[in-house]
Amino acid sequence: MTAVAADPGTVARLTEEESRRLAGEHPRCAAAHERARAGMPGGVPMSWMAKWAGPFPLTVVEAQGSRFTCADGIEHIDLCLGDTGAMTGHSPAPTVAAVREQVGRGITVMLPSADGPVVAEELTRRFGLPQWQFTLSATDANRHVLRYARHLTGRPRVLVMDYSYHGSVDEAFATVDPSGRVVPRRGNIGAPVDPAVTTAVVQFNDLEGLERELRRGDVACVLAEPAMTNIGIVLPDPGYHEALRRLTRETGTLLVIDETHTLCAGPGGMTAADRLEPDVVTMGKAIGGGIPCGAFGLSAELADRIQKAVELEDIDVGGIGGTLAGNALSLAAMRATLTEVLTDDAYAHMLPLGQRWADGVADVLGRHGLPWHVTRLGARAEYAFAPEPPRTGHDAAEADDFPLQTLLHLHALNRRLLLTPFHNMALMAPTTTEADVDAHTEAFDEVAGALAG
Repeated sequence: MTAVAADPGTVARLTEEESRRLAGEHPRCAAAHERARAGMPGGVPMSWMAKWAGPFPLTVVEAQGSRFTCADGIEHIDLCLGDTGAMTGHSPAPTVAAVREQVGRGITVMLPSADGPVVAEELTRRFGLPQWQFTLSATDANRHVLRYARHLTGRPRVLVMDYSYHGSVDEAFATVDPSGRVVPRRGNIGAPVDPAVTTAVVQFNDLEGLERELRRGDVACVLAEPAMTNIGIVLPDPGYHEALRRLTRETGTLLVIDETHTLCAGPGGMTAADRLEPDVVTMGKAIGGGIPCGAFGLSAELADRIQKAVELEDIDVGGIGGTLAGNALSLAAMRATLTEVLTDDAYAHMLPLGQRWADGVADVLGRHGLPWHVTRLGARAEYAFAPEPPRTGHDAAEADDFPLQTLLHLHALNRRLLLTPFHNMALMAPTTTEADVDAHTEAFDEVAGALAG
């Protein structure tokens, strides 16, 4: 599957026009960026922020609900929402109140707080898994679970899907070359070991490849999103998850479902929506309303195996957890967010908006004759530059067009709309409105018309 490209000359011309417009309308953001370059590589506090479309990233001075205001005083509709970290909307009032109160009472003491059981009970209600542990990110949750999986099974490798993303987990930065050999993903910075040693890679939806790798008997766990989201949205084929669960059970392989982005599917993510039966669920970002946090849930059987397999004397030096993991501030944020913000009623508002956004994009594509597609996953939707939705991460990667993607982000940003970076993706929050969605449809119609000629 390859991208159906727009005319490169038109893309380059429009990109230059939009870059000049952004620079002209944001002199204070430009000045802030220039100052930042003196003390931060690329002028950003984390290197990937330099990849935002445009001559410089905007400097945010305030974010509330589904809006943010930049240093030039311009308000934008935020359809990125911190790439799920602010799926609640920015600074939801219940989370803010809980965090303020907890800051005054104590941020971290390395002891349990009263919020821990509340959060665990609510996550059990949503996802069905009875035992929970808390971290500072989904990356941490995934790392810890992979260690437990190798420890319990005695097997060395982890299986991931090609072009998956599970945070900065080393084992996931692997792909396959044309011969089928596991190799490092492009851009894998300072890979600690050859990923072929640690990782098996198969295509999402490829049950034959999955069975072949699992039957080798050296895979401790499968780490997978229930639908791929970080290379574009790739949905599971009918029956895929049932076969994945059957094969993992038959081969004694643990099944870890990473719901960090697929929380957009409903209150219990795709685990609840599709009645999945994982051994472990991992997540982060959204469940704390923007406060750093993560969690992993364990089946009762797996939690019992872990407790019996790890000596109490060694539990603090085994590579699981960290000094700030499970801190009182994160747990207060999770308690308020899960019980008062990302509620069942909130999803009843968000999910139809995801459909409205996808319908608006599909209508624009049809009217302008652009041979692209749009895919929706609950409150999240994305368009991509191929006629049919991809079945694998490799298909999705082949359909990308970075210059075209850059133009579309720039065009949206100049119409006061922020999309998720490095994708053409939008996410709905409890604070998103129909007018916000329709503003994107109007802006997308404008750029689609310019590209279609």
